[in-house]
Amino acid sequence: MNTQHATPDADLKQGAFLSFMDLKAAAAEGEIRTLLAAIPDMQGRLQGKRLAVLPLFDRIGADAEAPVAEACAYLLATNIDMDPIDGFDLTGWADGFQDIRFRADWSTLRLLPYLPHTAVVLCDAVFADATPVAVAPRQMLRVQLERLADLGYGPQVGLESEFLLYKDGKPVTRHNMDYGLDHPPHLGDFFRHLEDALFDAGIPVEAVKTEGQPGQIEVTFPYGPALEACDNHVLYKQTVKHLAVRHGMLASFMAAPATGVGSGLHAHLSLLREGEPVFATTSPRDLPMEARHSIAGLLSAMPYLGPFYGPYVNSYKRYGAYSFAPQYMNWGIDNRGCAIRVTGHGNGTHLEGRLPGADANPYLAVAALLASIGHGLRDKPNPPPLHEGDAYTDRNSPPVPPDLPAALASFESSPLVRELFGEEVVRHYARAAEAAIGEHRRMVTDIELELLDRV
Repeated sequence: MNTQHATPDADLKQGAFLSFMDLKAAAAEGEIRTLLAAIPDMQGRLQGKRLAVLPLFDRIGADAEAPVAEACAYLLATNIDMDPIDGFDLTGWADGFQDIRFRADWSTLRLLPYLPHTAVVLCDAVFADATPVAVAPRQMLRVQLERLADLGYGPQVGLESEFLLYKDGKPVTRHNMDYGLDHPPHLGDFFRHLEDALFDAGIPVEAVKTEGQPGQIEVTFPYGPALEACDNHVLYKQTVKHLAVRHGMLASFMAAPATGVGSGLHAHLSLLREGEPVFATTSPRDLPMEARHSIAGLLSAMPYLGPFYGPYVNSYKRYGAYSFAPQYMNWGIDNRGCAIRVTGHGNGTHLEGRLPGADANPYLAVAALLASIGHGLRDKPNPPPLHEGDAYTDRNSPPVPPDLPAALASFESSPLVRELFGEEVVRHYARAAEAAIGEHRRMVTDIELELLDRV
């Protein structure tokens, strides 16, 4: 995980970033005909509309601030199955499910190389008066970035994403191929297609590897600004799923897609102040005070923020002993069993947050991590003792929440969560967790079905 961020190529033919006026010119020439206007939803998926570009410019002209689309507000108040759910303040049957507007962030505009004549732009959700929707994941991350900027810090984030790849209902590899390079041809072809597509879309990749479970893949991204890292992640995830289907495969980002199998979304975190890394050290045992306060903030706040990094009932089945997912809220030096891992060297010394699962919305997970760091930098608590040795034998640190109901109870009852995110956000995401728990409780599981002939 290096500390340099790749700058996307500006060449149109390389599928890199475009400007607002580039899009207008390309539309006039017929090079780009469709614009995907996308908002990241609560689950971290891209939702929106396919817009015909020429009629769009007929409507908005040269006004880059004009909303590009409208959509039902339930996009930000629904479950994973897109069911309209009561109980959200944002929208519901009481107001007839009103619209919100899409305000394009034109800095994210790019071509998608696997979709001919098509560009995509990520959008922010706003109300009719242009006020941002506070519970929109992208807005939640912006708020935490602004708070850290007020303290003089610029966060840098590098994400590590794990997922499982299936073909004909089975993992694409039959055994542990961790760090292997002798990939079967169908997997090698998928890797090449994915790497080319991400490169052409201006999404820098540091490494792609097979992981420790059959069919498990890890893609590592370089450091960059936090919002850009999350924007790239949701586009990457959509690309993975699209290309998997083209190859006759299925890509799953479930945190625990099978018993004993876990996939994470590890977040490598550092801070810059006036362009200089503030966690830099010659020895990880002699961390700067900013790093120590950040660790303390993470370990004191993250126990209460479970719904942001573990949003589903399934999410908590990943936190097993000796699973490479943490069981305790502890920290260690280059220890992959801890919740917070100190890693890197010299100017590249940084923190790795290992709590988020592959199913986490990156904006929410990173917002939770950065809010916790901000808490540490403002309140300056001291971290608990460094954990050395087997992290799964730690009985002195608080445990990771055992399930979503426990995580929800901590989330709703914590004054710190309200201080960091506000009452509106807490109510909204508590309702989402309640709905997920209720749906799971009503479902008859495979384990229960095995008892059909015995009951």
